[in-house]
Amino acid sequence: MARDYYGTLGVRQDATSEEIKRAYRKLARELHPDVNPDEGAQERFREVTVAYEVLSDPQKRKIVDMGGDPLGNGGGGGGRDPFAGFGLGDIMDAFFGGGMGGGRGPRSRVQPGSDALIRIELSLEECNTGVTRELTVDTAVLCDVCRGAGAADGSGAQVCDTCAGRGEIQSVQRSFLGQVVTARPCPVCRGVGEVIPDPCRQCGGDGRVRARRTITAKVPPGVADGMRVRLSGQGEVGPGGGPAGDLYVEVVEQPHPTFERNGADLHCTVRIPMTTAALGAVLPLETLDDTVELELDAGIQPNTELLLTGHGLPRLRSSGRVDGRGDLHVHVEVEVPGKLDARQTELLRELASIRGEEDQIVSATNGRGGGLFSRLRARHR
Repeated sequence: MARDYYGTLGVRQDATSEEIKRAYRKLARELHPDVNPDEGAQERFREVTVAYEVLSDPQKRKIVDMGGDPLGNGGGGGGRDPFAGFGLGDIMDAFFGGGMGGGRGPRSRVQPGSDALIRIELSLEECNTGVTRELTVDTAVLCDVCRGAGAADGSGAQVCDTCAGRGEIQSVQRSFLGQVVTARPCPVCRGVGEVIPDPCRQCGGDGRVRARRTITAKVPPGVADGMRVRLSGQGEVGPGGGPAGDLYVEVVEQPHPTFERNGADLHCTVRIPMTTAALGAVLPLETLDDTVELELDAGIQPNTELLLTGHGLPRLRSSGRVDGRGDLHVHVEVEVPGKLDARQTELLRELASIRGEEDQIVSATNGRGGGLFSRLRARHR
């Protein structure tokens, strides 16, 4: 039995060629595998494509109108996939013309430049105060001979003969859908639409050259490892002398022998003899900015943390503004002598005897509060 090609497309038998095309175009938008991955939709798409192939051909349509089937028992063209090699974009190009990317026109030869990155190593002191550095960078700069034009003196760009200034070349393929037009950038002018017959001797027509130059970078106080300072317009000059990108200066912070950083706060550890811990003292402590007096109360315990407010680093906000300073956290460790001579041993034993501390445990805890022995006694009551 002959297949109902008109019914497949949903058109009358007296439908015009334009009505058949519109019907297929509507169904193709709904059923194409690139749009509708459902297996049923894919099979339906094959059917409507075959129907359109038949009804758009006057000879095949005449056979259908006479009650025959121009494809016979071929099942859609001898098993050939009627849409193999074509994407939805090609289908739409066949209906609307202009080709893939048609009408875009040539791209500008002048393009923006890329950003550049340079890393600098800073000490913690330099992160604290900020620095001004003279940096040597190797980037693309504007050609000082042609000033970005790319052409030798007295010459200029000309329209590309290959693409006639369009920046692209088109190719036409015939298929059951009609003419499928595709476009690609012109290989001669690279999509610009112009060529430079006599390029600048210094830049080779690119409008820029590589050069080493020195720039001044101001790094604000409070920067940290990994932060970047943006220098606008100091990056790579673009092709054709296009506007330069930005230069980013990335901070690599070096470890400090005394202080450890946590944001804007600083931490350090001071080690004192047990006699100083017992008697107390006022000791000088050098910070990043000055020397302060560190007051240790008599009887200070190991692992005590002292807070020196405002002796940390500047707090650098995302806006680049400094808003106050962090704190300095001083962690106290008490050193117990490992070796004692006879006199020192005698004096310590005498002190222990006076304090009633010979062979005595003051307390034992698990760190969560309450003496260990008191809890054991309470447990067995």
